[in-house]
Amino acid sequence: MMMLIQIYAFTRISEAQQAAELGVDHIGFIAGDYGLVPGELSFVQARQLAAAVESNRRLPVGVHSVALTMATEVDEILRMAAAVEPDIIHISTDPWQVGVGAMEELRARLSPRIKLMKAIPVGGEETLQLAREFTPLCDFLLLDTKIHGMPGVGATGRTHDWAISRRIVELVSIPVILAGGLAPENVNQAIALVQPAGVDSNTSTNRPGDPVNKDMERIRRFVSAARIGHPS
Repeated sequence: MMMLIQIYAFTRISEAQQAAELGVDHIGFIAGDYGLVPGELSFVQARQLAAAVESNRRLPVGVHSVALTMATEVDEILRMAAAVEPDIIHISTDPWQVGVGAMEELRARLSPRIKLMKAIPVGGEETLQLAREFTPLCDFLLLDTKIHGMPGVGATGRTHDWAISRRIVELVSIPVILAGGLAPENVNQAIALVQPAGVDSNTSTNRPGDPVNKDMERIRRFVSAARIGHPS
């Protein structure tokens, strides 16, 4: 199976289209202007980007829009889903902020067309229990790095314990996407150690020193490195 490539956080339709043409499978963006993290889009802007992913015939078959949300209320997440219509919703808040009960409610109330991805902060043994709890309620788990004091899970540019991530991959029955400090220079090593279904990059595929705009050459290198030895 081909390694899934997920890249965040697009703010420009042109960059999203270029990335898809380079082989990115999951086009990620931040849906909701809450003033929490760089690259936030209004629902209108997010819908425009999602629609471009869906409708542009130049994009390869299988490219999907992924809306990352920092919302913590089920009704607000549903409001975003109705406005943006993404293929996948990425719940990137701390796990307890959208807990098991809220994930059950989302699963019940969301359109069956929309898949759910839950961010899991990789720490110690407790991470395995989190993965067990959320796996039945998700279509994907995203394993990322948490820095206390930063909102949500991820966008740190830092790696975590890949040995724990490997154990989660072996434990759960749904696709796992590995994130956290992955770059063209280390993604192939991470894949070899963790054996995830996919890999994710945000900060390491931005232009140097820029929290928002993407570096197309680094995206090209990331895709190439991730697919070495994993072409199909």
